[in-house]
Amino acid sequence: MRFLRRNSAEASETAETEAELAPPLEKGHTQGKGKPTPKRREAQGRRSGPVPPPPRTQREAFKRMRGSKVNKEERRAAATERRKRMLAGDDKYLLPRDRGPVKAYIRDVVDSRRNLMGLFMPLAILVFVALLTPSIAVQQYATLATTFMLLAMVVEGFVLGRLVTKRVREKFPTEPIKGISIGWYSFIRASQLRRLRVPKPRVSPGDAVK
Repeated sequence: MRFLRRNSAEASETAETEAELAPPLEKGHTQGKGKPTPKRREAQGRRSGPVPPPPRTQREAFKRMRGSKVNKEERRAAATERRKRMLAGDDKYLLPRDRGPVKAYIRDVVDSRRNLMGLFMPLAILVFVALLTPSIAVQQYATLATTFMLLAMVVEGFVLGRLVTKRVREKFPTEPIKGISIGWYSFIRASQLRRLRVPKPRVSPGDAVK
């Protein structure tokens, strides 16, 4: 018993001596935690919850793979359905710039006409191919033809914009109509290939749109 008391007393004195010899802490300084600070990724992993255990059997692994595959197929089917409805002109699935009865009427008016601007994309491809040819004469003729075509398209776009704006104002007298916005929307629609227009045309060229 005396031996145990002596050891405890010596341990107490040693602890007090080390505390006195230790350098004083500066003001505002906290003592270290004794372990490294966890990384941000580790902390986020702890907050997000435990990682699910690996599958114990092949059947369980097959069920997990099947569930993820079903979810992927459902998302793909939903995206296909949205694309289909957007091409059909469903106002709910259209972009904000294409929504509303005014924009639908503009599309019908433009789609009912045969426009020279519909050749804009094929013309751009033709010019690109012509510039790759080594013949200087072909490049000059292609550049000249492109210049005349672009001028004709600009004039046609200006005339089409005024025509569509006039018809829209007559069709929707209570709607706030901006001529520049209507003209630009008509120009963009007419400059696209008919098969690439979104939403798809509801009328054929030559149909009467009232």
